[in-house]
Amino acid sequence: MTQDVLSTPVRAPVLARLEAAGVLAEVTGHRIATYSYDASNYRVPPVAVVFPRSGQDVVAAVAACRETGTPLVSRGGGTSMAGNAIGPGIVLDFSRYMNRIISVDEATKNADVDPGVILSHLTLETEGVTGGRLTFAPDPSSKNRATIGGSLGNDACGNHSVRYGRTSDHVLEIDVVTSDGAQLTATATGLRATDPADAFSVSRAFELGEDLKQLAKDNLAGFRLELGRIQRQVSGYHLANLLPENGFNVARALVGTEGTCAIVVRARMKLVPKAPSALLVCLGYSDVVDAARDIETILEFSPAAVEGIDEAIVDTMKLRRGPDSVLGLPEGKAFLYVDLDGDNPEQVAGEAERLLERLAANGRMVDGRAVPDLVQRATLWRVREDGAGLSSRPASGGESQAGWEDSAVAPQNLAAYLSDFRDLLTEFGLTGIMYGHFGAGCMHIRITYDLRSEEGRAVFRKFTQTAAELVVRHGGSLSGEHGDGRARSEFLPVMYSPKMIRAFETYRGLWDPAGILNPGSMTDADPIDANLAHEGIPQREWRTHFELRPVEAAAAGADPWVHAVQSCIGVGRCRSEAGGVMCPSYRATGDEKDSTRGRSRALQDMVRGAKSIDEGWKSEDVRETLDLCLACKACSNDCPAGVDMATYKSEFFSHYYEGKLRPMSHFSLGWLPRWLKLTTLISPLVNLVLASPLGKVVAAAGGLTTHREMPKFASRAMLRKELAPYANPSSPADAVLFVDSFTKGFRPEVAGAAARVMESTGRTVGCESDACCGLTWISTGQLDTAKKLMGKAVAKLDDGTDTPIVVIEPSCAAALKKDAPELLGSEAAERVSHRIRSFAEAVKEWVDGGWTPHAVPTDVTVQTHCHEYSTFGATVQRKALAALGVANVNEATGCCGVAGNFGFEANHYDTSMKVAEQALAPALAKTASDVPVLADGFSCAMQVKQLDPDRKSLHLAELLDQRPPSGEMQ
Repeated sequence: MTQDVLSTPVRAPVLARLEAAGVLAEVTGHRIATYSYDASNYRVPPVAVVFPRSGQDVVAAVAACRETGTPLVSRGGGTSMAGNAIGPGIVLDFSRYMNRIISVDEATKNADVDPGVILSHLTLETEGVTGGRLTFAPDPSSKNRATIGGSLGNDACGNHSVRYGRTSDHVLEIDVVTSDGAQLTATATGLRATDPADAFSVSRAFELGEDLKQLAKDNLAGFRLELGRIQRQVSGYHLANLLPENGFNVARALVGTEGTCAIVVRARMKLVPKAPSALLVCLGYSDVVDAARDIETILEFSPAAVEGIDEAIVDTMKLRRGPDSVLGLPEGKAFLYVDLDGDNPEQVAGEAERLLERLAANGRMVDGRAVPDLVQRATLWRVREDGAGLSSRPASGGESQAGWEDSAVAPQNLAAYLSDFRDLLTEFGLTGIMYGHFGAGCMHIRITYDLRSEEGRAVFRKFTQTAAELVVRHGGSLSGEHGDGRARSEFLPVMYSPKMIRAFETYRGLWDPAGILNPGSMTDADPIDANLAHEGIPQREWRTHFELRPVEAAAAGADPWVHAVQSCIGVGRCRSEAGGVMCPSYRATGDEKDSTRGRSRALQDMVRGAKSIDEGWKSEDVRETLDLCLACKACSNDCPAGVDMATYKSEFFSHYYEGKLRPMSHFSLGWLPRWLKLTTLISPLVNLVLASPLGKVVAAAGGLTTHREMPKFASRAMLRKELAPYANPSSPADAVLFVDSFTKGFRPEVAGAAARVMESTGRTVGCESDACCGLTWISTGQLDTAKKLMGKAVAKLDDGTDTPIVVIEPSCAAALKKDAPELLGSEAAERVSHRIRSFAEAVKEWVDGGWTPHAVPTDVTVQTHCHEYSTFGATVQRKALAALGVANVNEATGCCGVAGNFGFEANHYDTSMKVAEQALAPALAKTASDVPVLADGFSCAMQVKQLDPDRKSLHLAELLDQRPPSGEMQ
């Protein structure tokens, strides 16, 4: 059963009331598509999306919805795996504007924040203000994009919950708006009006407080016996906090209500001391059950965290990001991370040794080690934090789903529960990929449900029912962190008595008498198999140029294009503002539609023919969401689910512009290699024109920005001069230098430098300068031409040898490495792909093979090209420079903002410069004038020049070339 956008007659009244109140409600197709999903299995289109800027905007939105009977859903980072951040009606996204950290007070150890504040932002601010003495504790894996409001909604916990508990353990007061318009503050001892002068809210606070006390009095035995039995009992409402012995803590009782009772508009949160020293101990086991059997021993050492993963997640991380993405892991097939902390490093190291001795004596641990190295620790935590995404498309093939990813039992019961749970999976013919908070008994298990077929959905329903019964038999909770939402609410009666369910219903009704807040969850729940995102997708063959994992798609019962665009499961790492490179456009605009996830959701609605986006390849809404995609490819590396939006954008544009007039930049820049054949013959004349006032006219006519100085075109003679010594090698080449169009057309001196460096390694150098990888046609979606050019290039390069092909321009190297096999689908393309090296990658191989270059500088600033980052490894430049002996590397970790044609297009210049401010501009600002700046990508070099006109960046080949530049030759 699927649910679609409410009809126009129902929509009009609420939108009119919002408009009259001065609240902007967005109803565009791409906005509806984007907010129809969170990180769960579900899709529920809203009527409209509102981005409130203040509590008064929220009050106005509540009034409009109450008057029209329109549902209202609160949303933070949209990372809910239970479906509690989506719903019909109006969605309020607090993350965009209501995201202030109002105060951090070390004396009182509390913080006053808006609901849209990102958890990691609060942590960093707290540690900065207090000199690292205090921190904000809850740290779910989504902490760099999840918000305070969302964490209050589902009582989020995190990796260190063994020490710090749940969000409800850290709340002091919550300011809320109720569905009848009252503005109340929930405290540790009751309720009050947020504004004492607001007579209605004063009266409402008293009446509601009395009703809640009566509810607790009527249910004393049930609240004491059924609630709060284990550390991670998140399912249902936390009404034990209303008991007299718990102080009538209304604030804590309101946490975990998933937006069904009131709308959070502000909160005061507790801060906790931060231990001066910490050490990660990593343990290897033969399986997760053996790992769980050691939990009680580990807990004796008072760890701050005890987290677990299985080998499927590790294997997927290595496949997607290379073997160096996981460092310091012991032997085993299941792994525990134990975080120990204390007052000093010696004390913590001693505890780690004693822990390892105890576990060795238990006889279950295969291998174990302390991990003091900060780089290794970072990679290990990254694997754990990306568990949901990595397990969704595992290295073993197929796909897994959320749905029963969040059950919890007491830690001492975890091994028995997991053993029985594995038997249950076997009984249903399913596989579960396991990770989670072992120390708290909370397991995240993604399961290989088939949600695309009626038979698979029947299995999903029956399995979930049986799994609920199983966890209850083990004294556990259906949810241990993510909440009940649409995924589990239907089965709360399996866990709770009828009287408790009635108490939940009463509690909700007391808070929300209008009955408009987040319907479908908690009480009066929708069926768990209603509104599934993979249901109702029309059977259609989507003709594509790229081969998009056809084997996996066929196995999953989906068209390859559908399967590809559905790789996004909504975990939202693309919404983080630090770490990695993804997603530069979101970091520039802060708008969900400009995130990798937002674009994926638009494409997912496109393939289902949703009312919001029903034009298929011709959808203007999809085109708009893709417009600010820089095609940097960073998502293909950084996204734990492996989304490759650059490829999807190219594919979409190829169909969208069929029969349509393309933007002029698709000809001026997309056809650049063709123009270069002419400009290299008349480069002095072209350069003269571009340098004159006429140059801006020419640029504007070509759809290019007039805010950039156009690069100077090189002559064909310059390239011949640089490569003359290598034109006729005396023996077969040991390495082939691929000279791309950008190098030929704008900086042929780099080709000469690269050839000389290759020769200095003792290799015979062959050059290929008469082929084009088709990159500019790929990036503009002109794929028929791209395939022809790429096919010719592959035919030239596929010479029957295994000779490495070193490509000067990183983006062209990536095109030949990754795009060629996917576009051409030929064995020749695969053979050539295996031979491709970026220049930095080749340098690392040469040094490892014994080559010693001449002296290199001690300090270097480097802008790693995004395509090189994504295709050849995130650390390829850093590793090359380390191998060369460069001591200090100041790396601009982020897209430069030009990204091929993007930054030269007139309508993208402003975004391009905002992207540059994220990493490159700060890195340049920290670079002394005598420190070399490396920019192997031509686009990156142009952005360096734009930011600092007096500074000349170098290609790594130029840095290593012993011959001085031609202008300095005697």
